[in-house]
Amino acid sequence: MIRGVHHLAVSTPDLDRFVDHYRRWFGFECCGGGAWERGNERIDTMVGLKDSAARYQMLRLGNLYVEVFEYSAPRGEAVRPRMCDHGLIHLCLYCDDVFAEYERLTALGMEFNGPPGGSAATRATYGRDCDGNVVELLQIVDEGCGFGFDRAKALEPSA
Repeated sequence: MIRGVHHLAVSTPDLDRFVDHYRRWFGFECCGGGAWERGNERIDTMVGLKDSAARYQMLRLGNLYVEVFEYSAPRGEAVRPRMCDHGLIHLCLYCDDVFAEYERLTALGMEFNGPPGGSAATRATYGRDCDGNVVELLQIVDEGCGFGFDRAKALEPSA
């Protein structure tokens, strides 16, 4: 039985820089990491790459884990997807005051499409992290909406 989301993963050209940004900008903490060298057939099969090598770090913020990879082989290519492009397109971080977080992160150098806007239920803004990945800041104003932050909890296995 699938019980929920454990983590998402991103690839970066500079693991140390990425981890530093996510710790300082968003408050993530490091909770595990490692590396593998070329010739690891088990991992090559798992990731679908031949002769791969990488370092990785698992980060955690609340109930969200983000696994970050820096591949030394093969080297990745920089992409800057648009919101309309197919595939995983953004990470959404919940905050209590989206306007305060927007101001704080802007001062740290994060670039946003614009200031937070919203509706009766939510306030949000979209920006880019240090690698150009889209990051949404979300504040839910109406916790009674169907996707309120406090409603997201792990499902218990059914008997």
